[in-house]
Amino acid sequence: MIQVRNLVKSFGPLTVLKGVDLDVGEKEVVVLIGASGSGKSTLLRCLNFLEMYDQGEIRLMGEPINPQKTDLNQVRSEVGMVFQHFNLFPHKTVLENVTEAPVFVKKQKREVAKELAMNLLENVGLQDKAQHYPDMLSGGQKQRVAIARSLAMEPRIMLFDEPTSALDPELVGEVLVVMKQLAQEGMTMVVVTHEMGFAREVSNRVAFMHNGQILEQGDPKTFFDRPEHERTKQFLNSIL
Repeated sequence: MIQVRNLVKSFGPLTVLKGVDLDVGEKEVVVLIGASGSGKSTLLRCLNFLEMYDQGEIRLMGEPINPQKTDLNQVRSEVGMVFQHFNLFPHKTVLENVTEAPVFVKKQKREVAKELAMNLLENVGLQDKAQHYPDMLSGGQKQRVAIARSLAMEPRIMLFDEPTSALDPELVGEVLVVMKQLAQEGMTMVVVTHEMGFAREVSNRVAFMHNGQILEQGDPKTFFDRPEHERTKQFLNSIL
């Protein structure tokens, strides 16, 4: 579903990605971990073309993406993104937040989009909040709305950029439950997170990023129990 080859991205004199290679198979959940500034979020934003990379290649669903020639809006409609800080429209209700993109981007009839939205809100346990505005919700509820909003576009891939790091600890679980459910349903996912329990329990593969590169990756049991790279061992020792 995702193939990344030799991806390089710089911001001015600072090179943030230094030749990253990554493969993500269909229905696979890959968790990216690493210290702040290691390049995890930048890699994720390149996969959705919110950042344009300088060198390398990205293939999605087997197709090479040329940012100069490809319809990036079409690509983004198939690659959902959930952000750290929700990014909900504050002046729209929960239901309007979820129906906006299908109506205006996919040109769905509003009645069809509303029915889908209510089903998605039910799936994330928020159908009773449909007429609420974002400032009436807790952080965990906002993030669950953000997930429903991304799913309303019926994406084939979901990207999560530290979806629980802005939440109070007691609200983290309700968001992770929704993400686990998505994984069980076979959604292809790439998740940047500090939630090692989620990485152990849900992911098919964990990749450790350091200084703009993927130093090590493997299945969760091998990765956590028998890390090979010294820097990986140091990182895991500091957080576990």
